Amino acid sequence: MTVSGRGAVEPGHKHFTFRGKTDIISLKSERKNTLRRTAECKEARFKVSKNITMDELLASSDIQNLKTGDVIEGTITSVKKHEVWVDLGPHGVGVVMRREIGHGQKLEEGQAVTTSVVDPELDEGHALLSVRRAAKDRGWDELTRIFEAGESIEISPYDANRGGLLVELEGIRGFLPVSQLAAGHYPRVSGADKDEILQKLNALTGKSIKVRILDVSRKDNKLIFSEKEAVKEDTQALFTKLKVGDTVNGLVTGVIDFGVFVNVQGIEGLIHISEISWERVEDPRDYIKTGEEVEAKIIAIDKDRLSLSLKQMKEDPWLKEVKAFKVGDSVEGKVTRITPFGAFVQLSPSVEALVHVSEMSSDEDSADPEKIFRLNEKKEFKVIDIDAESRKIALSLKDQK
Repeated sequence: MTVSGRGAVEPGHKHFTFRGKTDIISLKSERKNTLRRTAECKEARFKVSKNITMDELLASSDIQNLKTGDVIEGTITSVKKHEVWVDLGPHGVGVVMRREIGHGQKLEEGQAVTTSVVDPELDEGHALLSVRRAAKDRGWDELTRIFEAGESIEISPYDANRGGLLVELEGIRGFLPVSQLAAGHYPRVSGADKDEILQKLNALTGKSIKVRILDVSRKDNKLIFSEKEAVKEDTQALFTKLKVGDTVNGLVTGVIDFGVFVNVQGIEGLIHISEISWERVEDPRDYIKTGEEVEAKIIAIDKDRLSLSLKQMKEDPWLKEVKAFKVGDSVEGKVTRITPFGAFVQLSPSVEALVHVSEMSSDEDSADPEKIFRLNEKKEFKVIDIDAESRKIALSLKDQK
């Protein structure tokens, strides 16, 4: 301990600085003096016999000495950068270190506060208190009640990691896993990029989220939240009203390689890459952006997810364009894909055909699509079959060389 100048006692974490050499004696004896004064008042009020000693009166006083673990109320007298000072009435004064105050909790002078006694009397004469610990003592009971009642509550995450959101409620720290986020908040990213996931989760800190308690255990110090469970009743009610063929509006929450995720009134919808446009789509990002409002058609309902289609909101241009082609026609097309079994050729913006490996050369055994074709190359082909129902056109290269 250090003695410096004049003034009041200022506590640190483990060491304290004293200003004034006699202050420590005054603080240390404050509680005993309070008890003594109370006993003296009793003596005067009830005219106690002179045969009763002062120590006996102290022992009979209603004011009990503080013990570690006691929960006591007081009034805040000073709020400083690293500590908060509390008037405990007949029990003297106490100090709460900043680390013992809950996240986001604001304390002001004159405010009543409930604390838990960590140490009833430090060397400096005051009590060491904790607001966080007092809140936890009451918090577990309240959280258990909320869990058993199945109530939905509002939380505000104070931090995030790659696994989810960190929450403090009723003085107790809990966790909202990524897997328990509802459609509107789930971080949809390409390739499960961990840094991008964390970036999206960080954007949720400080925001109000409606959740239910998924698991609570004082014994295991466990508190898990779920946003999915909080919106489940609303989404299930909406599911009963939806059917395949309905048109819905939604907000795009993520665009990835294989499609687009859409939030439809709290229900997650997926527009697969094949349902974005009647044209061949190489990258969904060329067609839709995150945050965009879209109108789509429900093509399937699977458990808690909708399968949606953008292209079916428009007339299929293939049916119109295919009328320009007849079996036996010679046509020009651009090679768009090369596979071991053949090559795909684009004949018009919406019509694509297949040249099977058996129609590439008279010598089928020597036909190698990789050697015959180059991507984006244009060639002349012959139409040998059109199946409008299956949306398939077969081409041949044999007679066009």
